[in-house]
Amino acid sequence: MRAVVQRVSRASVTVDTEITGRIGPGILVLLGVHQDDGEKEVKWLVDKIINLRIFEDEAGKMNRSLLDTGGAMLIVSQFTLYGDCRKGRRPGYSTAAPPEKAEALYQGFINEVKRRNVTAANGRFQAHMGVELVNDGPVTLLLDSSKLF
Repeated sequence: MRAVVQRVSRASVTVDTEITGRIGPGILVLLGVHQDDGEKEVKWLVDKIINLRIFEDEAGKMNRSLLDTGGAMLIVSQFTLYGDCRKGRRPGYSTAAPPEKAEALYQGFINEVKRRNVTAANGRFQAHMGVELVNDGPVTLLLDSSKLF
């Protein structure tokens, strides 16, 4: 699994004219699922994200996690995180999970976040979405369950 993690003061996702998810302070996660991913990757990535110390403490240092702050998480599916742009000009998506598997793991990710007592909102799988955010910092991190970066 891959994730773009952004610390936000607020974020929302809209499908057509319907807001499907909205949060205040917390983390926006753009989530991509690899064809070989499973439940192990879901749990590893959720644990990593909710415990990232990317929120400021009283001294102004990034020393607090989402769990420490009680912030929320907005989760948006993003298969293009597995776009391979090394050849040609059109990205290839051959390593992205097929839609049925990706949707199941995306839903599993959302459920795991909620199971960890984190308020979670989400987009709609395979929908054309508008994502709005105010990146706080800005703080943006890239995570990969295969630890490629």
